[in-house]
Amino acid sequence: MKALLLYPKFPDTFWSFKHALKFIRRRAVLPPLGLLTVAAMLPRAWSKRLVDANVQELTAADLAWADCVLISAMVVQRDSARELIDRCKAAGLRVIAGGPLFTAEHEAFGQVDHFVLNEAELTLPQFLADLAAGRPARLYTSDEYPSLERTPVPAWGLLDMRRYASMAIQFSRGCPYNCEFCNVTTLFGHRPRIKSAPQIVAELDSMYASGWRGKVFFVDDNFIGNKRYLKDELLPALIDWQQAKRVPFYTEVSVNLADDAELMQLMVKAGFDTVFVGIETPDEQSLAEANKKQNRGRDLVEVVKVIQRHGLQVQGGFIVGFDSDTPSIFQRQIDFIQRSGIVTAMVGLLQAPPGTPLYERLGREGRLLGRMSGDNVDGSTNIIPNMSLDALREGYSRIMRHIYAPGPYYQRVRTFLREYRTPEFTLPFTREHALAFVRSIVRLGIFGRERFHYWRLLGWTLCSRPRLFPLAVTLAIYGHHFRRVCELHIR
Repeated sequence: MKALLLYPKFPDTFWSFKHALKFIRRRAVLPPLGLLTVAAMLPRAWSKRLVDANVQELTAADLAWADCVLISAMVVQRDSARELIDRCKAAGLRVIAGGPLFTAEHEAFGQVDHFVLNEAELTLPQFLADLAAGRPARLYTSDEYPSLERTPVPAWGLLDMRRYASMAIQFSRGCPYNCEFCNVTTLFGHRPRIKSAPQIVAELDSMYASGWRGKVFFVDDNFIGNKRYLKDELLPALIDWQQAKRVPFYTEVSVNLADDAELMQLMVKAGFDTVFVGIETPDEQSLAEANKKQNRGRDLVEVVKVIQRHGLQVQGGFIVGFDSDTPSIFQRQIDFIQRSGIVTAMVGLLQAPPGTPLYERLGREGRLLGRMSGDNVDGSTNIIPNMSLDALREGYSRIMRHIYAPGPYYQRVRTFLREYRTPEFTLPFTREHALAFVRSIVRLGIFGRERFHYWRLLGWTLCSRPRLFPLAVTLAIYGHHFRRVCELHIR
């Protein structure tokens, strides 16, 4: 059997970093980790080929080579997934689909032959057994949550690593919290399931042996869901591994990381330099409404600064459109983002993913507007908000136009750099970095409308925090991307 593993294209979004990647001549931020893991679960006798549409074109030769296609996608990849499936079916191929998009919307993809949904550790073996017996069903699902102890090392050999800005690895699935709008627990449950420290080290060794020397993203929705195992097992193992490797890591955490100085210190020593945190809102009523218990009763600006001072850059997620939100929320969000020094601030309208408590509640109230786009910052929503939709969209646009205008953005970079402790590991300065810096001088420092702010930031950093100069350049390039995305979506 010749299996073509197919990953659809992402649109131009906040997290695509499309306009920043051009500075380093990479095509995508991350590889399709789920497909690479599934590839390692397929029979050894099968031939496998990966086509990530974000870094290469799907060709007629690829389709002619294949006996079947395995496609995985997130909701934001919906349009590209549909287009690719149409091409595969026109070529007469059997199409097998899985991943978040199809788990949520499989009924909308009539051309797919087989859906292998939920977690592949459970449903893929059932499908493969039935396929070998000549009687595969159309739909495979499970409401159980498998152990991750036997999850294989991803098939890195299918990948051209040179096309990516980062690699990805997964330590855990699940989250102990129950935020109303979040589908993580719907998909993966409340009890964090983990891989062992030896498993993670084996995955990192395999990645390193394949030639990777750049940053690695731990894709966990909440990396610190099992703090005790992190402290006792995983982080000490990573610290040992880093003695000879010195590879920077980044991940996603909940705000209670700030309560645990020991954990922050261990993470930094293990090579973590950036964390994404779901801040959501500075409004206590909205936090209560969203059941965001872990964020309530805190000085969230100080929480962010505590994490920054320990050597972890905080990227933040923010939401407007809660039922409790009043017109004052837009300026309050702007003020919070600016004071906190969260440079990468993802702000979106509240959306209701299927299966979440929010989706169920709004369904009962007759306040759903169809499918969500899956794009966190395109200004769309699939709910009828309490505030008028026009007022909500105008307020949202005001936030985005402000925080990514050159003046406020570069001011926020300086606010962050004042607090941030120099990271434990930094990547060696390479020819690629030098060329990215030269391109930033041309595009931002000469032709960019932010050129005054760009030169002011670089001069300030050289004088005040010279060791953070490469990071300052990186954040200036990120700002270019964010402004381009705002210009695309925000009117």
